Amino acid sequence: MNGIDRTPRQPAASSRRRNAGPAAVLPGRVPGWLASLALLLLLLLSACASPGPPPPSPPPVLVADSTWWQVDRDIAAAARAATVPAGEHAGAAMAKWRQRVQHYCETDFIPWFTSYGTQQWLAIKVAWYRLGSEATTDPAAGRLAAYLQEQYQERVLDPVVREVDPAVVRETATRIYQRTLGAALTGIRQRHAVPADQFDRRLQRIPAISLAPPPAHDASLHQFIHADPLAALPAYGALLGRIRAAAAGSGGGADDSRLSPAARRASEQALARLTASGAASAAAAIIGGVPGAVISLGAFGVGLAAHEKQRPEIETQLRANLDAALAETWHSLIENRASSVMAAVHYLATRIDDALTPARSQPVELAPGPQEIPLPAAPGLDVENLHEDASRDEDEDEDSDEEDETEGEQ
Repeated sequence: MNGIDRTPRQPAASSRRRNAGPAAVLPGRVPGWLASLALLLLLLLSACASPGPPPPSPPPVLVADSTWWQVDRDIAAAARAATVPAGEHAGAAMAKWRQRVQHYCETDFIPWFTSYGTQQWLAIKVAWYRLGSEATTDPAAGRLAAYLQEQYQERVLDPVVREVDPAVVRETATRIYQRTLGAALTGIRQRHAVPADQFDRRLQRIPAISLAPPPAHDASLHQFIHADPLAALPAYGALLGRIRAAAAGSGGGADDSRLSPAARRASEQALARLTASGAASAAAAIIGGVPGAVISLGAFGVGLAAHEKQRPEIETQLRANLDAALAETWHSLIENRASSVMAAVHYLATRIDDALTPARSQPVELAPGPQEIPLPAAPGLDVENLHEDASRDEDEDEDSDEEDETEGEQ
């Protein structure tokens, strides 16, 4: 206005510095005390975040020898006790197996064997066995026994195995034994307060299967308990092979291919009966092509009537032979400890028990006996003189006794 420029002027730099006063702080600079405080806070935070020194490891637990002795004793007892539930399962399963064998014998094998058509067929087979044979001994009995045993396998044992397989019963019983013993071992470790690592090392030193060589056919109790599946343990496979060999050697196994004595007796009886009736001779004439040999319907009817009269006797003989065959198989599968369905369980329990119960007694810590304290002699007494006087008195007593005996004799 009026030509005068009224734009406000900035104060001089010197005046600005004077007006700022002592509290003014230049931008971009931190006071020393604030930096020290921040550094202290960072040190405190890092000290809190860093982990402290690890706690000292506890001292190892020392297990006394008397405790290990009791542990071994309990393991041996558990190995024996675990056979009970395994045996109960095997006994129930094999009782059903025997019942089914008897059922198929009565409903299939006996009716088939004692029928008139089977007897005639057997006569033809006997004649065929004898035809052209130049052996000094009759081969018909052995070949007929093999044929009867084959029929017994197909008509009786094979259907029963589809219901109750003794091999499966053996494996199931062994698994029951494994689980029962494993649970008992856990209880033993907890009861005696033994550390798990020391207990496992103890189990690794206890043999359960010893069939080496090769070394893979050996297994410790620790390996047996923790094998899952059990069939993956090579030593267990070797044990099963040994059991199957024992069953084949006994001749009574369910899968035995050798001739059973019962089958041989049945074939000999059938051969004698067919020979006495002349059926084998007639069959041999037909097979041999003798002219004019014809079996008429009348002859068939007469033979059938005669056979029906003999059928009760044939059934009685056959049942006796089948009972003998069943007894042979039952002995191998149940009673023979080397080949039965409990053979693996018996082997394991016996091996563990033998390893843990040798001829030794429990360690007993005896306290030191009291030390002998000599008594002081009385004043004026000589101990040696006392001993001499005592021996002299004994000699005088013996002399007096001898004099008294002499006077008594006089």
